[in-house]
Amino acid sequence: MTFKSIIDEIENNLNKILDELSISDVKFSVEPAKPGFGDVSSNVSFLLAKQLQKSPREIAQLLSEKFQNCINTLVLKSEAHPSGYLNFFADWEKLNQLILSESYLDEFGDVDIGNNSTIVVEHTSVNPNKALHIGHIRNIIIGDTISRILKKSNYQVNVLNYIDDSGLQVADIIVGFKHFGFDEESPNGKKFDHYCGDDVYVKTTEKYEQDPSLEEIRKNVLKELEDGDSETAKFADKITRKVLEGQLETCWNLGVSYDCLNFESQIIRSGLWDEIFEKLKEMSLIEFEKEGKNAGCWVIRGDDKEDDKVIVRSNGTATYIAKDIPYAAWKLGLLEDPFNYEKYEKKQPDSKDLWQTTLNKNHVMPKNFSGEKVVTVIDSRQARLQKIITSLMGKFKSVPDAYVHLGYESVTLSSETAKTLGLDTEGKQAQMSGRKGLYVNADSVYELLKDKTKEETKKRHPQMDVSEIEKIAHNVSVATLRYEMIKQDLDKIITFDLIKSLSLEGDTAPYIQYTHARASRILEKSNRNPTIDVDFSLLKEKSEIDLIKKIGFFNLQVRDAAKNLSPKVIARYCHDLAVSFNSFYEHSKVLELGDENLENSRLCLVNSFKITLEKALNLLGITAPDRM
Repeated sequence: MTFKSIIDEIENNLNKILDELSISDVKFSVEPAKPGFGDVSSNVSFLLAKQLQKSPREIAQLLSEKFQNCINTLVLKSEAHPSGYLNFFADWEKLNQLILSESYLDEFGDVDIGNNSTIVVEHTSVNPNKALHIGHIRNIIIGDTISRILKKSNYQVNVLNYIDDSGLQVADIIVGFKHFGFDEESPNGKKFDHYCGDDVYVKTTEKYEQDPSLEEIRKNVLKELEDGDSETAKFADKITRKVLEGQLETCWNLGVSYDCLNFESQIIRSGLWDEIFEKLKEMSLIEFEKEGKNAGCWVIRGDDKEDDKVIVRSNGTATYIAKDIPYAAWKLGLLEDPFNYEKYEKKQPDSKDLWQTTLNKNHVMPKNFSGEKVVTVIDSRQARLQKIITSLMGKFKSVPDAYVHLGYESVTLSSETAKTLGLDTEGKQAQMSGRKGLYVNADSVYELLKDKTKEETKKRHPQMDVSEIEKIAHNVSVATLRYEMIKQDLDKIITFDLIKSLSLEGDTAPYIQYTHARASRILEKSNRNPTIDVDFSLLKEKSEIDLIKKIGFFNLQVRDAAKNLSPKVIARYCHDLAVSFNSFYEHSKVLELGDENLENSRLCLVNSFKITLEKALNLLGITAPDRM
């Protein structure tokens, strides 16, 4: 329970005091205190002011006096602050022992929010017509980090990747291959996903602009894609699978894995839409428009001033939302599963099985990738569509928050970084567009980060083995990309800057990783195996207490991140933890003290920090290296 133990103790005693005063239903908070307000602080006095007809300060004094008579294990004293807050001070000798002892346990940081229920996290979901660019990476890293946090919070997590293999962007590359003579093999060993995005897709869309009559060819190809038995559909399946393979290699390199791949083409042909269409009509969630611009269409009524959303056109064809609604219902387990499952032909680096949907009746493999709740990571530009789907799913399941859209803003490149990667943006940030070829693929950013890290590592460690340098460079590059994608609020646009992101100072992944390596070096130099069999009362310096307190916050931060689906919470915690350790490092010598007991106590603290940071970084998908 760590620091939460003292919070629980305070909450329980305050509730007993309120019972004695015949006061009930007061939703007060008990939280880690801000500087100058003790160790823990409560707002209970403010909430009682009106009822008791007294000032918050007077109430805080009354409660503080009564609190002294309660049985307290971890609270040394309570105090009324002049502002009206009720503050509490910890018995740090006892709390030191509790926090540091628990930090050595494998389950340290675990919380139980999910109660072992199933939850689906869908992310990535990129058209299989090009390589992943730096903007896609934000989606992927958010989704992967949320999955890790939810697993730590006792959810059974099913991670899905929706492959949009039947849309216009896929039709475009098929037009390129079939009508404009592009070779089916990429030239000069170029990754196939790069070839399709950089050459086939961009040059084909350029031809549309030059010759509008080609639009008819595009429409015909799109129609043939929806017929699963057509030669065009079979060819498209072969091409998109090769692109998908390249995209998955990029994801796996970043430490991202999945449970199941779901293909849009199969959803269209599965019959799910017909089933959900009837349900929508039965529940009066859609209406048939008899007049006006949408005459003859089935529509979902818009809220407030929003336009109605056409779901089935007057000619009987379904709009693109008709693919998303049945898929959303399938994820929630609201429809009978029409799919069979087979293992994907390549193994993921973490050896976790990757399954894929199939309509092939020969692959009868019982699997269930639905969930009691769904989190779908899609950028904020899709907010209107996701709002409609969220509302529909809430009505289907009679649980308003069963389906959650986790939106995020776009990623731009700083002008200097864009220039380094070969884009001339005339000193402006680079906004990406796959159609215009104005994008930087994620593999290129990773390779550039890796080269820069190798160069720096060789300078610092000229005698280091080449394979070790390679390993460090990979770990730092992946960490940098991942950290930059999640350290900001999701509703903020990210401007990715290559040089700043690799700095060993400030809010960066290398700074945090370097701090871990610093702790590892201390433990290595000690030639001792740290244990919790130490004198905890010796840890009383401010820098020591601040670090122990920060370690004790770990499960509180996991709980906050899981409840709010906020990966930034864990990123900020990792940074704050590293800052606290570096302050401890500056103020409290660990070795060669001439006092073995104090050395052992501080080594116990150093190791506790190291263990905690490793666990927290793991939630971010970041490796904690012992050398940098």
